[in-house]
Amino acid sequence: MEKLVYLITRETDVPGADLRGALIEKSVPALREAGASGISLNVDDEGVADGAGVKIRLSDPPIRAMVSFWMQNADDRGPCEAALDAEAASLAGYLVVESRPLVHEPPVGRRAEGANLVTCIKQKPDISYEEFIDRWNIEHKRVAIETQSTFGYVRNAVVRRLTEAGADWDGIVEESFPIEALTDPLAWYACDSKEEHQRRLARMMDSVNAFLDLSALESTPMSEYFQG
Repeated sequence: MEKLVYLITRETDVPGADLRGALIEKSVPALREAGASGISLNVDDEGVADGAGVKIRLSDPPIRAMVSFWMQNADDRGPCEAALDAEAASLAGYLVVESRPLVHEPPVGRRAEGANLVTCIKQKPDISYEEFIDRWNIEHKRVAIETQSTFGYVRNAVVRRLTEAGADWDGIVEESFPIEALTDPLAWYACDSKEEHQRRLARMMDSVNAFLDLSALESTPMSEYFQG
């Protein structure tokens, strides 16, 4: 089995509910018919309307959704891409290796709790790929879990890009947060004082600065809808 991740850009004047509806009603059935399983849909919709302050956007139009699924053979993805491309301004696909440092089991067919922060990352240019993976998988995992209110954590390490469109991301991260974290830094960092927030934030920034190119980072809070 191989995992595929697709990032969908769409104009900001398209309501998230409309994009979500089209993906669930049109694209997901087509994905299933084409052999996809474990389909997960994330959309920038009304469920995360309070998350504007934590968005980091580079793409124009911006990334509005992420769809991931599993196939026996990624070479058979053509019908899947066609179904997703119909709802996208541009479609960027990636073959990835998934790991789950924090396992979160979302409900099937309805919105999951909280917000799923989808972050696209590139390695820091002055370190080796081996150091990038080591820091991401070991030290940063520990920092992320110990400093934040994250209750679900999925790492998608990019093996290769599958489409002409899209940036050459090295990883696509999914982190599930309580919904109040979108507007409350103390809730984000699971603490009850400004002093502790600053300490945890500093530790987080030291960690990400050690392995990420922060000038090439894109992050969007989304609602998660696991389709099974």
